[in-house]
Amino acid sequence: MKIAIDTNCLVRMLPKKSEYRCLWDAFVHGKYKLCYTTEILNEYEEVLSGYYSKEAAEMVTDTILGVPNTVPVTVYYKWDLITADPDDNKFADCALNAGVNFIVTNDKHFNVLKNIPFPKVNVLDIDSFKEVITKI
Repeated sequence: MKIAIDTNCLVRMLPKKSEYRCLWDAFVHGKYKLCYTTEILNEYEEVLSGYYSKEAAEMVTDTILGVPNTVPVTVYYKWDLITADPDDNKFADCALNAGVNFIVTNDKHFNVLKNIPFPKVNVLDIDSFKEVITKI
C-alpha cells in the first residue's frame, strides 16, 4: 500500500504516547510505503521543528530518507485541485503522480477531492487509516 501523509497527521503520529504512534511504527517496520516530494519533506522538517525541535525534525526526515519503503516522487504535472488552500496541492499532486492508495489527512480542505471524479484521489482521516493499519 502506498500513501501520502499530510503534515497535520505526521505531527500526531510521532509522540511516543500518542494513540497514533502505531502508524509511525508501522511505517518504520515497512507495513506501507510513504510517498513524498522534496517540497513535502521540506514542509515536514519546517513544521516538526516548530512542534518539537530541529534535531527531532531531522531525525524524522532522516528516517523517511533511510528506510526502504519510501517512494520519492517527482511531480511532472500540477493539477491544482484544492483551491481553498493551494499549499495543500503538493500532497494531491504527489498522490496522483505516485499512484497512491490514499492521502491521510484531517484537513477539511482535502474534502473537495472526494467529489472530483477525475483524477480520483482517495482521502482517509487518521482514525480511518489507523483502522486500515490495524487490519494488516
